[in-house]
Amino acid sequence: QVQLVESGGGLVQDGDSLRLSCVVSGTIFSAYAVKWYRQAPGKERELVARISGGGFATYADFVKGRFTSSRDNAKNTAYLQMNSLKPEDTAVYYCNLLINRKDYWGLGTQVTVSS
Repeated sequence: QVQLVESGGGLVQDGDSLRLSCVVSGTIFSAYAVKWYRQAPGKERELVARISGGGFATYADFVKGRFTSSRDNAKNTAYLQMNSLKPEDTAVYYCNLLINRKDYWGLGTQVTVSS
């Protein structure tokens, strides 16, 4: 079965950086786009970035210039490099694949940015 496992979250200070990873198993990773979402307490889940199977990435306006999405298809892994983190980036971050109209999610990784 398809499984996604995020890692790399943590507690950092305003202005710091983190790199999240999403390891995917059970499917042909290179065939699918990977999306990164986040959900802050009391808020809806929102799309942060999307990277195609070929590596073309797009970003939400609120992270443009600070976050970079990449992937290593040989390692079945997607990454989200987050620089210049702000307290408002505090959330649980999830990776997602849409395969045959079905969404697959990891359990998420907590990112907390203190001011």
